[in-house]
Amino acid sequence: MSGNTSKNKQPAQASVPAWYEAGLPHVWLPYTQMKTASPPLAVQSTRGSRIVLADGSELIDGMASWWSACHGYNHPHIRAAIERQLGAMPHVMFGGLVHEQALTLAQRLVGLCAPGDLDRVFFSESGSVAVEVALKMAVQYWRNSGRAKRSRIVCFRGAYHGDTTGAMAVSDPEDSMHAAFRGLLPQQVVLDLPTTEASAAAFDRVLAESADEIAAIIVEPLVQGAGGMRFHDVAVLRSLRAAADRHDVLLIFDEIFTGFGRTGSLFAFQAAGVMPDILTIGKALTGGTLPLAATLARRRVFDGFWSDDPAHALMHGPTFMANALACAAANASLDLFEREPRLDQVAKISRALAKGLEPCRPLRGVKDVRVRGAIGVVELQRIENLNALRQRFIAEGVFIRPFGSVVYLTPAFTIAGPELAKLQDAINAVLAEFAGVRSGQ
Repeated sequence: MSGNTSKNKQPAQASVPAWYEAGLPHVWLPYTQMKTASPPLAVQSTRGSRIVLADGSELIDGMASWWSACHGYNHPHIRAAIERQLGAMPHVMFGGLVHEQALTLAQRLVGLCAPGDLDRVFFSESGSVAVEVALKMAVQYWRNSGRAKRSRIVCFRGAYHGDTTGAMAVSDPEDSMHAAFRGLLPQQVVLDLPTTEASAAAFDRVLAESADEIAAIIVEPLVQGAGGMRFHDVAVLRSLRAAADRHDVLLIFDEIFTGFGRTGSLFAFQAAGVMPDILTIGKALTGGTLPLAATLARRRVFDGFWSDDPAHALMHGPTFMANALACAAANASLDLFEREPRLDQVAKISRALAKGLEPCRPLRGVKDVRVRGAIGVVELQRIENLNALRQRFIAEGVFIRPFGSVVYLTPAFTIAGPELAKLQDAINAVLAEFAGVRSGQ
């Protein structure tokens, strides 16, 4: 790679808009070493599963904007709902005031989580903040009940729960993007996910010895997403629920990635038939249109804050929590889950991914190929040059953004068959090419 900084580079497009040249030197991009990374692509518009670049060329999107645009881009029903709400009220503070969109959405979310008693909804603007709220709920629940020593969280290697401080502290402390902040973060109880007899025994032993210090267990149900797209089965979730009950600790399911159909059921916990004490959701909540997340709590947890003592209130309040535009988008997104066959579409995508990615399995350097719901993963032994691999996919007319050692697809549920086929063909072709380069063919 050249030693030039990104402000001196140009995107690989025929024309560069003036706004791109003027503005790029002033932005700081996420997860990016801006000195060496290829410049970002200038996007003009989106539609369906297509990203339209400023030069008029198009890419088929295999990421659904970090897994959020489950209905595809610019769905007319969501757009119309946002436009109506904009005319009435774009936002009002949620302190001392409420509005129809938020209360309707809260009621609907509670209904989607039935049967069960996840019946209180705390809104926020991002998944990381939803996790922060969940952690604060868990710790303060015990503090309010006179057991303040219960302040630690059990979390798992391979986990990713967000980029804010508390969320980083319950993510993988070693093999993750957060290792640089190790000295800043509170030390939580990090264990192997109990997927084997040995790891299950170690997990239960820690809980038995330290339950009086543990506030909660947090896990991404069925899929550890940004930590490596690692899968586990429903038995793990059932064992976590049983252990939480046995040792009287709270159980948090982080469904910011897995919620709203991504793993095949509306929520991953429903596939296991177990209920968390606290649930976090986000990303696809608004169909990928506006920032919104939520933390849902069971009645037991909420009752721990119900008091005549003002200090027992949950002291958290994002400025834009329950934003009316975002809640309108979320209600419209839920309409689409009710009216259109989203879970059937996920099942169809799952079958296509299982067949379409299988040619990668015998390639040199491929460690595993796996599919769950609308998630398709090709795990490699290693990726030596992520930037080069990402650029090759762009050259194939697709937007696929590998990370770590995985190449993966999380397309919109509404993606057309030929578009999904092109994404899979691009992975097969590019990885075959890279395998050939590695083997000297």
